[in-house]
Amino acid sequence: MIPKNHVRDIFELDDEAAAHVMHTCRSVANMIRERLEPLGINLVNNNGAAADQSQFHFHMHLIPRYGRDRLLHPWERSYGNPDQIRSIAEILRGEREIPRSE
Repeated sequence: MIPKNHVRDIFELDDEAAAHVMHTCRSVANMIRERLEPLGINLVNNNGAAADQSQFHFHMHLIPRYGRDRLLHPWERSYGNPDQIRSIAEILRGEREIPRSE
């Protein structure tokens, strides 16, 4: 599916287009796996300048991976603080509000 209308990011993507995008990503990922035989595949989508979006139209990157090339790992992995993770989960579930400074 090639959308006929411009969509800036995931927040402007409607449900039907989102379903088509993921269906197409799966098809392309399977083709990459069969033909290029990577060890894994990253699906990447950046939304907003703070998330490194540089082209302001919705698009997905499918990147075949062959080992730890650091292409998408400019940071070192670390484990989050369990209390912060629990707090964020509560906010996402709607059980509490984001703390705001007044």
